[in-house]
Amino acid sequence: MFKYIFKRLLIFIPTLFAISLLTFVISLNAPGDPVDTMLNKNAGGEGQASQKLATEKAYNDIRHQLGFDLPVFYFSFTNASCTDTLHRVPKKNHRDVLQRLAFQYGNWSDVANYYMQTKSFENTIYALPKTETNATALIKVRDYVSSLYDTYDNARIKTIFSNLDFVFNENPEIRTNIGFYIATKEAYNNMWVNSSPYTRYVPTVHWYGFENQYHRWISHFLVGDFGISYQDKRPVSSVIWDAVRWTLLLSLMSMILAYILAIPLGVLSAVKKGKRSERVITTFLFMLYSLPNFWIATMLIVFFCGGDYYDVFPAFGLGNLPDDAPFFDRFWETSFHLVLPLFCLTYASLAFISRQMRGAMLNVIGQDYIRTARAKGLDEKDVVWKHALRNSLLPIITLFASIFPLAISGSFAIEQIFSIPGMGKISLEALISRNYPIVFTVMMFTAILTLVGNLVADILYAAIDPRISFSSKK
Repeated sequence: MFKYIFKRLLIFIPTLFAISLLTFVISLNAPGDPVDTMLNKNAGGEGQASQKLATEKAYNDIRHQLGFDLPVFYFSFTNASCTDTLHRVPKKNHRDVLQRLAFQYGNWSDVANYYMQTKSFENTIYALPKTETNATALIKVRDYVSSLYDTYDNARIKTIFSNLDFVFNENPEIRTNIGFYIATKEAYNNMWVNSSPYTRYVPTVHWYGFENQYHRWISHFLVGDFGISYQDKRPVSSVIWDAVRWTLLLSLMSMILAYILAIPLGVLSAVKKGKRSERVITTFLFMLYSLPNFWIATMLIVFFCGGDYYDVFPAFGLGNLPDDAPFFDRFWETSFHLVLPLFCLTYASLAFISRQMRGAMLNVIGQDYIRTARAKGLDEKDVVWKHALRNSLLPIITLFASIFPLAISGSFAIEQIFSIPGMGKISLEALISRNYPIVFTVMMFTAILTLVGNLVADILYAAIDPRISFSSKK
């Protein structure tokens, strides 16, 4: 057994690596810009040059703090037209356009020069003071320059340059700064003239070492540093710890109650098959299983939380007692608030586990060894609870392994409806607000608990059924 457990733990390493890699790839392709989310605005608006530079500096500082200025992975497979320093460009849309231009023209030095000349031209335009006569022209020029960052199509770029030519010709006041514009056009023409499209067919490997985004993320994750929340800039570990204790409390209590009640009900309905009591239990469980918990939660609030009917339970939150209040006062206050959420989390699991237990029990009590035990004159309780029950628990153990990750993932609907600050609620809020460090940390922990749940299930299999052995037999 210990050898088997050790082997399974070794398998965890490549499995978790694959899961972490998949999670990381999803995070890279998630919509939105985390830096803009933390700045709570888009960098480079319609301000003056000083404002624009300050915004860009703040953007770059946060990007460096999050490690987004590092290469993505340990290495990259690309072609000779692409550089190994593209990750240093701050904006994602800029990187995408530069990559397409490099692939199209095959000369990175000219592409980089075109980009730098465009930046210089843009900074010069933003530095010009607005007057009544040049304000409209400056706005047009700024818009045209911004659109250069977003296009790699030759016809579109030439159209933008034609529009800029017209604006400069019609506005002598800004024509004195046409030098940077001419340099930008020349840089684009050089990119076109010196194009080397054959380089796109030359494979190239860029090695970055351990200074990359993935290594930084996974190494920090392994030591408990899950990053920074994009919304309030708190450490994700602090946010999750504040929430996971309530989810663990609710989930563990729900699982304990569900199993304690479901197993006897399932056994009883199997033993009493065909009788009136079995039909009543089966009908009751089927009704519970059919009712969605979010609807039941809403009905409980309407009927028992001070609406038009009864004011028995509080509807929201965990109570208002301060942290320095006596322990038992806070205990009873919190417990009173958790009654309805706990019921909503438990009844559906109770119904499902009972139905599974009934099916497993019906399959076992029809076996030959059960008939033999009865023929020997054993008491019916001993036959059911000592012989049949043990072998019918295997499907329930499998079910336990599948719900194991729910201990920390929580319930989106129930925690949101009852305003329980648990993992389900913060995960939903993080998903809506694109607070990806929290979302992907929950994903990783759910994957880890899934692996742990499967291992625990295998150990319980061997503990319940002596016929199951994971040791090799010679």
